[in-house]
Amino acid sequence: MVDTHSKALKINLDSRWYGTFAEIGAGQEVVRWFFRVGGAAGTIAKSISAYDMKVSDAIYGHAERYVSRGRLQAMLDREFDLDVERLGHERGDNTSFFAFADTVVARSYRGGNECHGWMGIKFQSRVHDDPSQIVMHVRMLDAEASLQQEALGIVGVNLCYGAFFLNHVPEELVESLLDKLTTGRIEIDMLEFRGIEFRNVDNRIMALKLVQLGLSGAAMFGANREVLQPSDVLHKKAVLVERGSFRPTTHVNLDMLECALTKFKEDPAVADKPVLPVMELTMHNLLAGGTEVDRRDFLARAELLAACGMTALISDYFEYYRLAAYLSARTKERIGIVLGVPSVYELFEEKYY
Repeated sequence: MVDTHSKALKINLDSRWYGTFAEIGAGQEVVRWFFRVGGAAGTIAKSISAYDMKVSDAIYGHAERYVSRGRLQAMLDREFDLDVERLGHERGDNTSFFAFADTVVARSYRGGNECHGWMGIKFQSRVHDDPSQIVMHVRMLDAEASLQQEALGIVGVNLCYGAFFLNHVPEELVESLLDKLTTGRIEIDMLEFRGIEFRNVDNRIMALKLVQLGLSGAAMFGANREVLQPSDVLHKKAVLVERGSFRPTTHVNLDMLECALTKFKEDPAVADKPVLPVMELTMHNLLAGGTEVDRRDFLARAELLAACGMTALISDYFEYYRLAAYLSARTKERIGIVLGVPSVYELFEEKYY
């Protein structure tokens, strides 16, 4: 495992990469590593931190929420385009440009707030190449702001290193995101690869990888096959979850969900509220008693769920109370779980208590 100092230094000493770091919230913890290790002039064209909302809006356009994927994308697009526009003529024949950005809220002075953020990098893997991009949502789990900032800096360096040196092996890239960290410090619950370098990457496999590695307890993707950030999708929605193997998705599965949805909407606490039906696959089910997930089988199930227009959740929460706790941390509305008769019997088995 390469340590954070060595990763930052290797990037600084590689003349191919040149670009911008734009960070909002929790300090400029990622770019600090590159300044600290030396040789930053070979890598950093600009470092910027637009903390003030009006200043941020003036640079990147108005945003409804500042810690959001939309704001992150605006930062990546703006800074990458500026690098190419300003520096392309002078050094474009020898340089692969990049823009790294994050927008984060760490633990406040009073505490009690959600500590999370969006982080990404847009980069050319080769000179004059079309840009590729990696975007992820992170949750900082340390109790102190200083430790959260430290963890954020490390995972940011890991992301840059992975984008530059591991883009041809995306699964190794995902594994490397936790180098010098633990799952007790950082959670990554959404990760998306996009662009020419990742044209053969199925982001649903990457979502599965996050759960397998323990980087997240759950991952979600929609009927359009795109990965979703669970907190954004579940926010202010009532949720109805049906757990199953969906091998394949049957009329019985769909009828159970439809009937349960009708009853669920009769609850006065759910009336007039948006309801999100979700089909859940557990790692316990996907492993089927083995140690490895059959990816072709997983994708076949995922394709069927997508064809049925369903939002899918992959979780490592075999016990229902853990699933309920996960969902209740992301929505304050009603949560319903659809159970078949075998699952009801299973609830009363002593081994789970």
